Amino acid sequence: MTTRRFLISRGTCCVSAGADRVADALETELRKVGLGGIQVKRVGCPGFSQLDPVVIVEPEGLLYAEVRPEDAPELAKSLTPGGQPVERLFYRRNGEAVPRFADIPYYRRQDRVLMKNCGTVNPESVEDYVEVGGYAALRKVLTGLTQVEVVEEVKRSGLRGLGGAGFATGRKWESCLRAKGEHKFVICNGDEGDPGAFVDRSLLEGDPHSVLEGMAIAGYAVGASTGYIYVRAEYPLAVRRLRMAIEQARDFGFLGENILGTGFTFNLQIFQGAGAFVCGESTALTQSIEGYRGMPRPLPRPRTTEAGLNASPTVLNNVKTFAAIRWIINEGAAWFAARGTARSKGTALFSLTGKVANCGLIEVPMGATLREVVCEIGGGVPGGKPIKAIQTGGPSGGCLPANLLDTPVDFDSLAAVGSMMGSGGMVVMDEETCMVDIARYFMDFCKKESCGQCPLCRLGTVQMLSTLTAITEGRGKAGDIDLLLELSEAVARGSICGLGQSAPNPVLSTIRHFRDEYEAHINERACPARVCKALISYYISPERCVGCGLCSKECPVDAIRGERRQIHVIDQDRCTRCGLCVNACPERFAAVERQPGQVPANA
Repeated sequence: MTTRRFLISRGTCCVSAGADRVADALETELRKVGLGGIQVKRVGCPGFSQLDPVVIVEPEGLLYAEVRPEDAPELAKSLTPGGQPVERLFYRRNGEAVPRFADIPYYRRQDRVLMKNCGTVNPESVEDYVEVGGYAALRKVLTGLTQVEVVEEVKRSGLRGLGGAGFATGRKWESCLRAKGEHKFVICNGDEGDPGAFVDRSLLEGDPHSVLEGMAIAGYAVGASTGYIYVRAEYPLAVRRLRMAIEQARDFGFLGENILGTGFTFNLQIFQGAGAFVCGESTALTQSIEGYRGMPRPLPRPRTTEAGLNASPTVLNNVKTFAAIRWIINEGAAWFAARGTARSKGTALFSLTGKVANCGLIEVPMGATLREVVCEIGGGVPGGKPIKAIQTGGPSGGCLPANLLDTPVDFDSLAAVGSMMGSGGMVVMDEETCMVDIARYFMDFCKKESCGQCPLCRLGTVQMLSTLTAITEGRGKAGDIDLLLELSEAVARGSICGLGQSAPNPVLSTIRHFRDEYEAHINERACPARVCKALISYYISPERCVGCGLCSKECPVDAIRGERRQIHVIDQDRCTRCGLCVNACPERFAAVERQPGQVPANA
């Protein structure tokens, strides 16, 4: 029987919500009630970011959500003889309490494989990882499998690179194994530059040893003795835990010289990137490790598996890809391949954010639909509002309309409708999202992140951003949509790396699926979603205004005129469209309205 204990989530999101203070308070209160022997175990983030910080009670499996330090006395007393669970802290669905972790729909509908240890294992303890089968796959490989057998098992699993490109992992390893070179390298890409993506960060923080084990197995399979983990410097907790994990793995004989007495040597180093999005591209990443500016190597260039880091054969995979390896070795290729579709095996991991009820990390079998992920697990848009679009793949992906909600989440299905898997970001948008402004936002990101090497990427993204900005500011012209399409084709064709080749995707997908919004901005000088400040107006309804004056008090530019208990009016020439007047107007009156286009004459 599992020992009674508290599990405290401690990912970056959890710590920022006060998890450390909760853990300290809980330990103090347990001692006060004579239960100091009950463990308060600090674990990784279980993924339901909406509820942070989370406290789970074992063995009952009770989950307490949004716990605060002042809740600690009640939680401690709940474990004393005759104590009762703290019902007010249970997760609630449709007003009903759902006490058990396993019964919460958000978790029940997932298939947690790569994230299985996140939220249950202490990421700062190698003993914890070993206790749940950690490094058993490495031992199995080193003591019983040849290099070719390991590669063949990964090939049979059907695992494709989970960083976004989806290249067959086994084929990549096979290519590196066959390549000739005095030195070979294994690199883990933990750069994760997509806005809204945090899956890699959570895995590195919550289960770092699984990534180290996968890299060590890759090193044995291809004949490499050195590995690098390329991680963003903006991930300080992940970096700290990786350093601890590497040191512990060395102490226990899982890294370093003569691993497990087999004669195999594999050493790991951490390289902190400066946050350049383009360094997610393989040759730019290796250039960065070598000490050069992170820029993709010019074409033609050999494959990284033939000439990567220091011109040596190199295997470069994503965090999620390496985390999957131990499961393939331990459970078998057939077990892993049983999940997913014919061409996309295993599970898909996403960080679900935006206008969605349940934000957090999602892991589902490849082939689950967007509807299952967003509506059933994510709970849809708060308040039951309709979904307008879903963006997958970050700046390189596309914005898909609600009529494509039944699209399967896998490499090929998303590509077929103009999007992609990417690093695992999935952003939900409702009717209050302007798709032209969304395209402008991602183009601004791509423009800033372009390394500038390719003229069409360097200049084309600037021109596309300028055109999109003009449209959102009411300066759009006839022919701008065609210009954007022409520029998109030029940038995609004239760029040597994935950043430039995919930079136009948000523009192309929004024009493809939401062309009417572009036309409204250009032809009617109106933003249907009422987002673009230059194309909206605020006015006060004379039928609903009671003259309370609250809106006038909040206006920072004194643009609202009217005597008390008299109908107020907004001076459109002074109004900065900040929206504070809408927030100030009492909900029971709702007299201040935000409208697209021109202001009614009575304003």
